[in-house]
Amino acid sequence: MKQAEDLKEFLDQKTEQYNRPGFIENDPISIPHLFKKKQDIEIAGFFAATLAWGQRKTIVRKCKELMTLMDSDPHEFILHHTEKDLKRLLDFKHRTFNATDLLYFVESLRHYYIEYDSLESAFYSSPKDETVERGLIKFHNKFFELDHPHRTRKHIATPERKSTCKRLVMYLRWMVRQDNKGVDFGIWKKISPRQLVCPCDLHVDRVARKLKLIKRKQTDWQTALELTRNLKKFDPDDPVKYDFALFGLGIEEGWK
Repeated sequence: MKQAEDLKEFLDQKTEQYNRPGFIENDPISIPHLFKKKQDIEIAGFFAATLAWGQRKTIVRKCKELMTLMDSDPHEFILHHTEKDLKRLLDFKHRTFNATDLLYFVESLRHYYIEYDSLESAFYSSPKDETVERGLIKFHNKFFELDHPHRTRKHIATPERKSTCKRLVMYLRWMVRQDNKGVDFGIWKKISPRQLVCPCDLHVDRVARKLKLIKRKQTDWQTALELTRNLKKFDPDDPVKYDFALFGLGIEEGWK
């Protein structure tokens, strides 16, 4: 029991250390922080989360490049772009995400925003759901309801493929969590912070295993759920705040 209390105290301290505005500058979350309008924040955040693999400096640079290509007005661009506007996207590339993927993303988002005011509706989970799992599956199906390149499906994870969905659950953390610390936005109110799942990237996975918060041998969707259940023992209403602690220990303090 004492060991659990000590771990909670340690993680609370590390969360407080990293969950502050200084975290923003070097992280992909800096991209949606460039905007004030809700839909711009959603769209910029969605692209930043999608492209969040590789070195953080490169991710931030490529995301800024993409926002510039969208006239630094992503919602307006998504809804009212012309064929000529799309041509400037043709040279965009980040890792395996290329123009083919980008053009479909733009078209799928346009199709969505014509009908709905906010992306929150696409991820909505019933308050009765323990986690956002069903919302993630619903979003994946909605996003690919248009004719689409098969290759593009790999850029949107789903629990149905047993993925940790690390980028999407990170995105949901950004949009849903509200704690007045200045990092996460808390602009989505229909999804509860208690339903969020902790992003389980390489660094978080290593640190969580070191702290015995994960026992599962493989790293998949069930692993992300296991980690989240264990974090709920420390804060059942906001378990994913500890993402800051685990990520900070891995990235900033080099825990392996």
